[in-house]
Amino acid sequence: MSIIIKSDPEIELMSRAGKIVAEILKKLKSEVRPGITTRELDEIAAREVVKLGAKPSFKGYRGYPANICVSINEEIVHGIPDKRVLANGDLVSIDFGAIYEGFQGDAALTVGVGKLNKAATRLMEVTENSLQAGINYAKAGARLGDISYAIQDYVESRNLTVIREYTGHGIGRDMHEDPQIPNFGVRGQGPVLKKGMTLALEPMVCTGDWHTVVGNNNWTVSTADGGMAAHFEHTIAITEGQPRILTVS
Repeated sequence: MSIIIKSDPEIELMSRAGKIVAEILKKLKSEVRPGITTRELDEIAAREVVKLGAKPSFKGYRGYPANICVSINEEIVHGIPDKRVLANGDLVSIDFGAIYEGFQGDAALTVGVGKLNKAATRLMEVTENSLQAGINYAKAGARLGDISYAIQDYVESRNLTVIREYTGHGIGRDMHEDPQIPNFGVRGQGPVLKKGMTLALEPMVCTGDWHTVVGNNNWTVSTADGGMAAHFEHTIAITEGQPRILTVS
């Protein structure tokens, strides 16, 4: 494992990329409504990222064909935008990355379309809160397993389940760098966190079993049992004190 420590100027460039990601996700969230297609959301992201002087991270990455990932209901991650129309009650996870001056920002959020049922609303809230639980442990001197454990403990204490087959990751000039960051783990284990590490924490949480299946398009990942899923993500930098969240506007 080779974890890259970033300099302060490099982190500032990542912060700029992160702000762009945050602004575009905010715009996309405001556009989510019954009747809009996932492709229309992708087109909005494509226009906005150019306006903000960046490039989309995902399009062309390992052959991925779109600017954003849009995953609906039982879909967890990597949903490809298409002609699908969002409907009232859908739970929609949107993942977006941007490259600014060679550095990456990556974040995701989940939003309800119209009126959600109580189970979907609770799933969304627990997932978002579990991300913050992990961020709270992302401090120099802690171990990576402390983050993973905090996410898992928060989710499972609310009788929900973390996805185990997909993880968070290091990030910098490349979208995926060391280390992998599972959303489950043991306190006190794993690499020691150091100032200058930049990490993408991204709990993926579901209502049922954690096993997954990949769709016929070879991209879209869904829960194997059809349970609902939610996904939140931030890019953060480890500092001497509290972690710095880079994907905020």
